[in-house]
Amino acid sequence: MQTPEGVSSQPSDRQADNPSAEPNASMQEYYQLQQELLVTTLVLAGIIFITVCFFYPTNIALNYLLGACTGVVYLKVLARNVAQLGNGKSQVGKSQVAIFVGLIIVATQWDQLQVLPIFLGFLTYKAALLVYTFRLLLPSDSR
Repeated sequence: MQTPEGVSSQPSDRQADNPSAEPNASMQEYYQLQQELLVTTLVLAGIIFITVCFFYPTNIALNYLLGACTGVVYLKVLARNVAQLGNGKSQVGKSQVAIFVGLIIVATQWDQLQVLPIFLGFLTYKAALLVYTFRLLLPSDSR
């Protein structure tokens, strides 16, 4: 059965004959999602950093950037843990939570750091998730 775009809605014969092809395709899809979220997070962090530099002192912008970089590390660790779920691991690890807790502890103990810009920078990866979700919800010509 063909869809209007000319793409078959039936699974390919190769996938039907090879049941292990489906998990591999799923992992490829997951890695593409992971890469897209990482790039979107980095682009948003750059745009927001430049904007914060323009309106606030450099110290606040650097605090934001520290939080955003930590958010990227958090996203990478979370992605690695999620990718390992199918390989005998039954739950996502706690290491990504330790990254956030460590960041907040350092921010509260070091006088030059400010907690709010660091926290908001850390949440930049969540903005990337929102951008991705809105892109899925909005109709596009390429789909």
